Amino acid sequence: MPADFEDFARVASQSRSSAVATPPRFNRIAVLGGGADARLIAALSLAENCDVTLFSAYGKELEQLRASSGIALRGAGPLGSYQVDSGASSIKLTAELDAAVDGAEVIFLTGPIHKQRTYAMVLADHLADGQVLVLAPGRSLGAVEAAWMLRLGGGTADVTLVETQGLPFWFKPEGTTLALSARGPVVAATLPRGRSEAIAGLSHILPNLDEVDSVLASGFADLSAAVNIPALVMGGPGLASGGVTVPMGGVPLPENLTFASLIGSDQMRLIQAMAEERRQVARAFGVRGLPDTDEWIANHTGPQKGEGARPVPDPNAARIMLRDGVIGSLVPLSSAAELAGIDVPQTRAMIALTGAILDADIAASGRRLETMGITANSIDDARRTFDALTPGGR
Repeated sequence: MPADFEDFARVASQSRSSAVATPPRFNRIAVLGGGADARLIAALSLAENCDVTLFSAYGKELEQLRASSGIALRGAGPLGSYQVDSGASSIKLTAELDAAVDGAEVIFLTGPIHKQRTYAMVLADHLADGQVLVLAPGRSLGAVEAAWMLRLGGGTADVTLVETQGLPFWFKPEGTTLALSARGPVVAATLPRGRSEAIAGLSHILPNLDEVDSVLASGFADLSAAVNIPALVMGGPGLASGGVTVPMGGVPLPENLTFASLIGSDQMRLIQAMAEERRQVARAFGVRGLPDTDEWIANHTGPQKGEGARPVPDPNAARIMLRDGVIGSLVPLSSAAELAGIDVPQTRAMIALTGAILDADIAASGRRLETMGITANSIDDARRTFDALTPGGR
């Protein structure tokens, strides 16, 4: 292991917190970002009577919220309208990062990966011992990348990173209103390893977290891009698979407007192949116990109709999903596979296809092991590095 990363691993893996009989309940929450995911987290936190501050560097996002009647939740979850900047029982808005994070027990990093990276870098000298940073979603090795960014930014505080693979609800934004449907359990892990109290302290806001033993296990459990990309880019009358044929002049039924309806037999075969590639690479890194493939896929698609159905994203959100899927899910898997000497042709094909669709070399900005300081020469070296980051490793 290189000396610079060895130093990073030692600092990042130190665990100065101890297990407590009664888990904490975090009440001072900062949410970085003004997108729909940030608004959802802020509203869920306020519903639990937390002290919530939402930061955005974009005046338009803050102005839209201030001009509205607040954040409205409809469908599932804690329904209602959650006010902004209207007294103690409201979400406080700010464009000042230090004001948002000062005194916060938990800081949520939201939005696309490029924003999460920026937040991690600029937060480095704003953090204090004991704070918890939550990446939701963290995708594959998001916590490792954030820890590396904090180190590059000169951060020295003893913080805990929580990598989750989703939120308690699927959501469809309509202005400042969010239509929600409940989703199943999502995998989560802490860095440093073993700080379960951080996940327990989030349970009133994120009650569906399913803790696994390391961010390595959490990263390999991220099947999101393998589901999202085939569903969003394959389909139409040529394949007659994925999507539902509606007669001219007809109106699709509600169950035909869900994410699961985009997946037909052709898409499913590709998703299953990509799931098996991920499972194979995970085994090479010592990660086992991933869900059954059908269960794994169903967790990311949601049912085709009824409670828990996942909505189809709008075109802008879909493009963000494609970009982040390559950067934060497929490239890390391809990088790990390369080190393990395993061929992942379906994953590589999806990376190339998505880059062509978006007309950008998005793979170049993907999370590769070496860009996060993991310059291992063999899979055994990489395992030792990850074990250094996650004490008590396999």
